[in-house]
Amino acid sequence: MLNVENLSIDFFNRDEKTWFKAVKEINFNVKKGTVLGIVGESGSGKSVTSFSIMRLHDERLAKITGDIDFENISLLSLDSNEIRQFRGNQISMIFQEPMTSLNPVFTCGYQVAEAIILHQKVSKAEAKKQTIALFEEVQLPRPEKIFDSYPHQISGGQKQRVMIAIALSCNPKLLIADEPTTALDVTVQKTILQLLLKLKEERQMAMIFISHDLGVVHEIADEVAVMYKGEIVEQGTSNEIFHHPKHPYTKGLLACRPSPALQLKKLPVVADFLTGKIEDASAHLNSNNQITSIEIEKRRNELYAKKPILEIKDLSTWYPIKNGFFNKSKEYVKAVDKINFNVFPGETLGLVGESGCGKTTLGRSILRLIQPTSGSIIFEGQNITNVNKAEMRRLRKDMQIIFQDPYASLNPKLTIGQSILEPLTVHNLFASEAERKEKVFELLDKVDLKPEHYNRYPHEFSGGQRQRVVIARALALEPKFIICDESVSALDVSVQAQVLNLIKDLQREFGLTYIFISHDLAVIKHISDRILVMNKGKIEEEGFPKDIFYAPKAAYTKKLIDAIPGT
Repeated sequence: MLNVENLSIDFFNRDEKTWFKAVKEINFNVKKGTVLGIVGESGSGKSVTSFSIMRLHDERLAKITGDIDFENISLLSLDSNEIRQFRGNQISMIFQEPMTSLNPVFTCGYQVAEAIILHQKVSKAEAKKQTIALFEEVQLPRPEKIFDSYPHQISGGQKQRVMIAIALSCNPKLLIADEPTTALDVTVQKTILQLLLKLKEERQMAMIFISHDLGVVHEIADEVAVMYKGEIVEQGTSNEIFHHPKHPYTKGLLACRPSPALQLKKLPVVADFLTGKIEDASAHLNSNNQITSIEIEKRRNELYAKKPILEIKDLSTWYPIKNGFFNKSKEYVKAVDKINFNVFPGETLGLVGESGCGKTTLGRSILRLIQPTSGSIIFEGQNITNVNKAEMRRLRKDMQIIFQDPYASLNPKLTIGQSILEPLTVHNLFASEAERKEKVFELLDKVDLKPEHYNRYPHEFSGGQRQRVVIARALALEPKFIICDESVSALDVSVQAQVLNLIKDLQREFGLTYIFISHDLAVIKHISDRILVMNKGKIEEEGFPKDIFYAPKAAYTKKLIDAIPGT
């Protein structure tokens, strides 16, 4: 159905007045009714390639050569009016981030109906009827209600289903799904993958599925192309690529994803394979890198002989959703509902659950970024639940947070050096500005960044580098306790491995205590000493990683484990 031959894509850099080659003479094809998975890290050329099939690049700044042949028609030879007959009609696309792809000022139903009216020339009533049928097909609950809902009123998984409905609205022959499950809960991810496969079978569509996660691609793809720095370095069937990878880059991508079956001291990274430090895919599983049961037992004895650094007693954080009239009681969302647990010095406590379960609210309530409704937060023996702002500011020197989105949590007007320097200035640490600046350079070195990065702005860094900046800022005040809130969820698996290794190394060096929040059980198992499973504001289950994974008590925990790709 689709043949791509010698495709190269160059972009013009306006600042440097030069051309940059993003994709280099790649070849692949997609057969009718099959799924081609394209896998690789951010910047490898995956999305750029898919945009060229749809002819979505600004052709004043992009130079595309080679051939893209769709059912014996060269898409690159069509003018702007001709390509419009294919785009959205015969070839459709699910974009990576549904919140930014959906228009916030129009209802979900309007945005799907608009595509139907544009391509099928039907009445508004017929378009609405088809839209509601599509919402039912993509298994959205209460389709009529969601038709009239705005994007911000529905969950991430529901927004992704609306995007799928838009892509399917004109019954395309080829569907391109660009990272459609990135940053979704594993359970939502699994349902989206199952839905895409079901729709592909029913409609006999071909599909290109783009992801940075080989585990996810293995679940859905028939054939796989691995991209690295604009080139396809390996192609084959899904089983060949997954079980018998040949290229060092492919081996690295597979190895750096935390495995629920293994307990490793350090995750391998892609660079280990590309430089030849690790040659065989199983070479990183040597006895020196595996944590033995004796080591685990020794660590537990040391950790749990101490007094807790943090004690959470009957903690609740409720949000009112309806004002009371005529003495009618208010209704509340019980985001955190009478939770109890302890955290011990030097421990990593994993907190796992789906979006909306209350993980982030709990983390922010502990740090008093959100005021709890009731209960107690006892930090180092002091009840801090109701201390005043001045005292809380003093305490925050010892209690820090690494937020989920590093770009949103950094001030775009400050250089990264200024961002790390700011807390040192606020808490009046060190005798002079020069000493504070020296401390910033030391912190940059700790997180594997360079002194010259001091004067660069957040937009000049990759996602993984920005995460390192946020970690350096959290370390600046030499805290005892850090909450990591989904701090690796949106990173490439290879960058995720680097950041997880860094977090563990810093814990060993500084004796840090973490609460590590994630929706990814594989990541949580790798990094945690103990795990709390959270659902609907309550703790469903608590235990050691091995017990949680191999003998889960709660049905909810079993559902999370079953949804992990590759299990």
